[in-house]
Amino acid sequence: MVEMKIDASELKSEGKDMLKELADFLKEKTSAEVTTESKMVTVKGEGAAVTKKYIKVLMKKFLHQRELKEEFRVISDKENTLKVKEKKTYEEE
Repeated sequence: MVEMKIDASELKSEGKDMLKELADFLKEKTSAEVTTESKMVTVKGEGAAVTKKYIKVLMKKFLHQRELKEEFRVISDKENTLKVKEKKTYEEE
């Protein structure tokens, strides 16, 4: 059984239900066991549905559907951990 963790602490600014929506989205797409703890979403499952690459693709899809793709990005953190980071914006003078 593979366990992937997603640090979505920076998504909290978008609303309280965002973590629950993310967990529901991942559960629907992977058919794996998905749990949430404060700022972390954990996906436990078998096979190709719980690979780091596939979860990253699903996270990008989730951000795109919620129209958050311009503000956030998904990066690899530690082993079996992904992190949602806010994009830095540079203003032109």
